[in-house]
Amino acid sequence: MTGPSHDGDVPAPAVPGPAVPGPVIVQPMRRRHLPSVLRIEKQVYPRPWTMSLYLGELALPSTRCYVVARQDGRLVGYAGFMMSLDECHITTVAVDPVCQGHRIGTRLMLVLAARAVARGAASLTLEVRMSNRPAQELYRKFGFAPAGVRKGYYAEVNEDALVMWAHDVNTAAYGHRLAAIEATLPAPTVVQER
Repeated sequence: MTGPSHDGDVPAPAVPGPAVPGPVIVQPMRRRHLPSVLRIEKQVYPRPWTMSLYLGELALPSTRCYVVARQDGRLVGYAGFMMSLDECHITTVAVDPVCQGHRIGTRLMLVLAARAVARGAASLTLEVRMSNRPAQELYRKFGFAPAGVRKGYYAEVNEDALVMWAHDVNTAAYGHRLAAIEATLPAPTVVQER
């Protein structure tokens, strides 16, 4: 049931743009967010998840956690995980292509990691396309290391998945890692619980 891993935290080209965007707000994914989630899903994945799949995931709050990132009233990214005992499997991380390179993926990963630890996770795992180097670099910042390859995992694009794990995420050292990552952001992330 795992989806493709995607981050999109690649550097954006330096181009003059509009005024500085507002803060990034991360909040729980709700049914009302799904049309915007599916819009992004169709842009970033060759085999996008469906409305019914997301509704099924949202119906399992005891083992699932999905969040969205909004900026200036617009949904710009989303991410989620499922828990199995003390292991957290990150199922999806996606950023609207027009917002990639603005560290939305970093913010989503910070929130996911903190929520996973709060739910008792000792380890985090995910799959990422072998060719998705920017996402792999992001995950390495979060302590993920390669642990194996799943041949043909992304059948729709005939690509293998790199399996990555981060262990001991329930330690003070990992908490310091997250704090150091957050300190590199130009402004704090606003986390809402509703």
